[in-house]
Amino acid sequence: GQSVPESKGEIVRCALEGIALKYRWVLERIEEVIERRLEILHIVGGGTQNQLLSQFTANATDRPVITGPIEATAAGNLLMQMMALGHIASVAEGRQLVQRSFDLLTFAPANQAEWDQAYSCLLRLMGKQVDR
Repeated sequence: GQSVPESKGEIVRCALEGIALKYRWVLERIEEVIERRLEILHIVGGGTQNQLLSQFTANATDRPVITGPIEATAAGNLLMQMMALGHIASVAEGRQLVQRSFDLLTFAPANQAEWDQAYSCLLRLMGKQVDR
């Protein structure tokens, strides 16, 4: 019952919204397994460059999303080497170093009713029961 996206912008928006809603679905499955709610999502690597997707993810999951660093793999490798050599004492210290060394962006959730409705629609399309 939805309109078919026609322009490039509509197609891209449809894809990004779909990814964000699927992130919510996966997040809910993870939370079922670990039996607790994850309060903040971190997105690292190249995906951090898509700020619209990051905002949609915050909206869809109703959680703040913190993005960065872009070069997370290299930074993580460097931090582990620093820890092994005794230059930093812990992973927590490494996280603090990352926060001071890289530009991290935070996206706050918005428009919850609209995103909850879209998520319910996704669940119906997936053949899942809607509990909300």
